[in-house]
Amino acid sequence: MDPKILLSLTTFKMPYGKYKGRFICDIPEHYLVWYHSKGFPSGKLGMLLSTMYEIRLNGLEYIIKEIKKSQ
Repeated sequence: MDPKILLSLTTFKMPYGKYKGRFICDIPEHYLVWYHSKGFPSGKLGMLLSTMYEIRLNGLEYIIKEIKKSQ
């Protein structure tokens, strides 16, 4: 995993929708599951949302917590 992508999860904000302005890492799991079922958007946003979905799915949130601590 590219560390730059993991860092982006803690610095990139959702640009629209119900969770507009929230960092990708702070978007609730149910919203990521909904996106997974409907299809993630294209581009960087979709890549970050799908990465966060996989992190949550596999119980790897501790990685994000460590990154947030170090900032």
